[in-house]
Amino acid sequence: MKTLVVLLGPTGVGKTASSFAIAERLGSPILSADSRQLYREIPIGTAAPTKEEQERVKHYFIGTHQLTDYYSAAQYEIDVLKLTEELFQTHDVLLLTGGSMMYIDAVCKGIDDIPTVDDITRRTLLDRYEQEGLAPLVDELRLLDPEYYRIVDLKNPKRVIHALEICYMTGRTYTSFRTQTTKERPFRIIKIGLRREREELYDRINRRVDQMIAEGLIDEARSVYPYRHLNSLNTVGYKELFAHFDGNCTLEFAIEKIKQNSRIYSRKQMTWFRRDESIQWFHPDEEEAIINHVLANI
Repeated sequence: MKTLVVLLGPTGVGKTASSFAIAERLGSPILSADSRQLYREIPIGTAAPTKEEQERVKHYFIGTHQLTDYYSAAQYEIDVLKLTEELFQTHDVLLLTGGSMMYIDAVCKGIDDIPTVDDITRRTLLDRYEQEGLAPLVDELRLLDPEYYRIVDLKNPKRVIHALEICYMTGRTYTSFRTQTTKERPFRIIKIGLRREREELYDRINRRVDQMIAEGLIDEARSVYPYRHLNSLNTVGYKELFAHFDGNCTLEFAIEKIKQNSRIYSRKQMTWFRRDESIQWFHPDEEEAIINHVLANI
């Protein structure tokens, strides 16, 4: 049976190095499951594979979109399933790797069949968010879909706005579309998780941020500053530097906030991943053990 190996883990854990080792042993291309590496304008802040790395192993879903393009986990599910159908004609095993929890779940479990939001509804809600802020939209969600209001991250504008878009467009609650039923896939899935001790991971995250700064993250953030209102830039590494550009903090403070928020995000990722009992966990240095586990299960 065809097999999809999913290599996942928190930011900074070392997925890139491990993915090359696994992909080269399996003779597989690499399918990225990183929701920000899709955007070609921000390679430094997203730690996207370099041109040389992409020449070493064929990559998909890297730098394929512009910041102004709308893209979602639901579209990612469609695109990955179409691509795997093509690639499985010449490969028995494929490798998907990344840390975007929703994107990984979209491929492994499927996204609920929620209607696609039309451009007018999307623009209407985005305009309201830009003019009024998030608080009024949160209040409206409480009235229109109290069940989703109780469980959603109320500080996440993307989640709140999308739920309201569905309410507006369909006249139904967003909750009514969320069946959360796992979909059958025409291939086997093996999940490999990478983890490190917290102190080790945090040190790697801090050093990685310093490396990004040295590679030109500040100039990269300045180049996309005019698009700071886009959801694609509502992410660690850019929003902190935008605050500095706005005069709200020093550069030193912004860099420390990037490190802090990256560490917080890594904890959220691990909390999400730990709920999945199908993941087999390894330290990134256990390369042979990872390879052997994959080979024993394909």
